[in-house]
Amino acid sequence: METILIVDDEKNTLKMLSQGLKMRGYQTLTAASGEDALQLAMMSDVDLVLLDIRMENGMDGVQTLVKLREHHPELNVVMMSAQQDIEIAVKTMELGAKRYITKPTTIDKILSSVQPFLEISRLSQENEILKSQITPTDEMVGESAVISHLRSQIDRVAGSKLGVLISGENGTGKQLVANAIHHQSERASKTFIPLNCAALPDELIESELFGHERGAFTGADSRRQGRFELADGGTLFLDEIGDMSLKAQAKVLRVIETGEVERLGGNQIRTVDVRIIAATNKNLPEEIENGRFRRDLFYRLNVVPIAIPPLRERTEDIPLLVKYFAERLQLNMGSTPKVIDPGAYAVFQSYSWPGNIRELKNIVERLLIMVNRDVVMAPDVAEALALVPQAAVLHHLPNTTADQDLLQPDLSTPLYKPGTALSQMMDVAESECILAALEEYNWNIRRTAEALEVERSNLYKKMNKYGISRPSSEG
Repeated sequence: METILIVDDEKNTLKMLSQGLKMRGYQTLTAASGEDALQLAMMSDVDLVLLDIRMENGMDGVQTLVKLREHHPELNVVMMSAQQDIEIAVKTMELGAKRYITKPTTIDKILSSVQPFLEISRLSQENEILKSQITPTDEMVGESAVISHLRSQIDRVAGSKLGVLISGENGTGKQLVANAIHHQSERASKTFIPLNCAALPDELIESELFGHERGAFTGADSRRQGRFELADGGTLFLDEIGDMSLKAQAKVLRVIETGEVERLGGNQIRTVDVRIIAATNKNLPEEIENGRFRRDLFYRLNVVPIAIPPLRERTEDIPLLVKYFAERLQLNMGSTPKVIDPGAYAVFQSYSWPGNIRELKNIVERLLIMVNRDVVMAPDVAEALALVPQAAVLHHLPNTTADQDLLQPDLSTPLYKPGTALSQMMDVAESECILAALEEYNWNIRRTAEALEVERSNLYKKMNKYGISRPSSEG
């Protein structure tokens, strides 16, 4: 529901306009002076201001317009006046007013004048939501017993309002499961808002979660809604919540307990109705014992735990996944269809897939692009898997220490390819190392750059060079 702030020093005008707009489905705020209008605009979410030009007490309409535009440059302001003054009308338009209306007038005429600006405001809010929202384009592929059990869990929990904590390694499809729960629930018609807690530095995560007012911190040039507000009525997916700071954890716990949020730099309490689904690749009970995660928040989130198995524990699903990704990727690329030779599936199934489904998808995509024949054969798959860096699988090996012997290259599967330029082979190796490091640090650019000992700007350049981007919904 759009909110219209009416500013006029005549009480009858305020009452008439406010009642008329409310009857047509709008929320209204009223101010009898410019000073009151500035205060209301600072504390409330206003979509449009109807501002009288001539006000006797305090600031007049023009002065109020200047102040409103100074503090809220995105705000739509429509001027009203009982006199037709072309010079004033031109001046206010130059100062940023959207339109000039002559009083007396009717509610219908006012709405006819301001409707385009209300529509722009509504579309802007929807666009903000859509930019954050992920459309579930991937299906849950597989016929194994563990996937059948996972589907059954999703069916049971989707109809409830309980909190869900999804656990699993990177790339297993935690966000896909969260999406499935949302789209099978009563909230399916509302928004699904994801936030990767590991991808944001501590100083920004609170702003993303709770929003901020203009001037709340350096760089906060305008008011912004947080993910809790954007997810109102729908579902908020907190991915990798184990990486959230203790300070942010305390605030999330408060929202769960009270259903209320307060923006950074603000003092207005807003009520939200949000279902929280959280996910982690960490052992949260262990994090609790080490003082890195709140026990009370864990109990609130872990009402319904769902564990997603790694791909190596459901190898019987790999042929179905390979076929699915091959068909979808070729459809998206518009390329000549390639066939996966039946003998190639055994090679796919023999690999441990430390990066899980996400890694499988990347390998399938590489094969479809790099193989110059219409059929992808078993040696092609073996060659693609031979390029996976040893460091990428180290942390997945059970009971393993980073011994120097393990860091030595596997000479039985050399990276050298006869007929290939050294620069090209170096590019392949570098891109694989970057991808492996990004996976290791959950696509946190700062931590990845520190681990690789490169500047963040340099890491971004190399990611652009090799076409590396974070997958949208496999994690």
